[in-house]
Amino acid sequence: MPRHLYGAGEIAARLGVSRQRTRQIIDRPDFPKPYDRLGMGAVWLKRDVEAWISEHRPHLGAPDEE
Repeated sequence: MPRHLYGAGEIAARLGVSRQRTRQIIDRPDFPKPYDRLGMGAVWLKRDVEAWISEHRPHLGAPDEE
Protein backbone atom coordinates (compact mmCIF):
# COMPACT_ATOMS: atom_id res chain seq x y z
CA MET A 1 0.00 0.00 0.00
CA PRO A 2 1.34 3.49 -0.74
CA ARG A 3 2.87 5.16 2.28
CA HIS A 4 0.40 8.04 2.16
CA LEU A 5 -2.61 5.73 2.69
CA TYR A 6 -3.86 3.75 5.68
CA GLY A 7 -6.19 0.77 5.57
CA ALA A 8 -8.02 -0.54 8.62
CA GLY A 9 -5.04 -2.77 9.47
CA GLU A 10 -2.63 0.15 9.50
CA ILE A 11 -5.03 2.20 11.62
CA ALA A 12 -5.36 -0.69 14.09
CA ALA A 13 -1.59 -1.03 14.33
CA ARG A 14 -1.09 2.73 14.67
CA LEU A 15 -3.67 2.98 17.48
CA GLY A 16 -2.61 -0.28 19.11
CA VAL A 17 -6.15 -1.65 19.13
CA SER A 18 -7.97 -4.68 17.76
CA ARG A 19 -9.66 -4.68 14.36
CA GLN A 20 -13.02 -4.77 16.14
CA ARG A 21 -12.14 -1.62 18.11
CA THR A 22 -10.80 -0.04 14.91
CA ARG A 23 -14.19 -0.58 13.27
CA GLN A 24 -15.85 1.24 16.19
CA ILE A 25 -13.40 4.14 15.85
CA ILE A 26 -13.65 4.54 12.07
CA ASP A 27 -17.46 4.50 12.36
CA ARG A 28 -17.38 7.54 14.66
CA PRO A 29 -18.79 10.71 13.11
CA ASP A 30 -15.62 12.65 14.00
CA PHE A 31 -13.28 10.18 12.26
CA PRO A 32 -12.17 11.23 8.76
CA LYS A 33 -14.17 9.93 5.84
CA PRO A 34 -12.37 7.34 3.67
CA TYR A 35 -10.35 8.70 0.77
CA ASP A 36 -11.51 5.83 -1.44
CA ARG A 37 -12.90 2.31 -1.33
CA LEU A 38 -10.97 -0.52 -2.94
CA GLY A 39 -11.59 -4.23 -3.24
CA MET A 40 -9.77 -4.74 0.07
CA GLY A 41 -11.87 -2.10 1.80
CA ALA A 42 -11.73 1.58 2.62
CA VAL A 43 -8.50 3.57 2.66
CA TRP A 44 -7.78 6.88 4.35
CA LEU A 45 -5.19 9.54 3.70
CA LYS A 46 -2.45 9.14 6.28
CA ARG A 47 -2.41 12.88 6.95
CA ASP A 48 -6.14 12.89 7.78
CA VAL A 49 -5.81 9.96 10.18
CA GLU A 50 -2.70 11.45 11.81
CA ALA A 51 -4.51 14.77 12.29
CA TRP A 52 -7.35 12.90 14.00
CA ILE A 53 -4.86 11.02 16.20
CA SER A 54 -3.14 14.29 17.15
CA GLU A 55 -6.46 15.74 18.27
CA HIS A 56 -8.09 12.68 19.86
CA ARG A 57 -5.15 10.48 20.94
CA PRO A 58 -2.24 12.91 21.46
CA HIS A 59 -0.53 10.49 23.85
CA LEU A 60 0.30 8.30 20.82
CA GLY A 61 2.68 10.92 19.41
CA ALA A 62 3.97 10.99 15.84
CA PRO A 63 4.14 7.81 13.78
CA ASP A 64 7.39 5.90 13.46
CA GLU A 65 8.77 6.68 10.03
CA GLU A 66 10.32 3.84 8.08
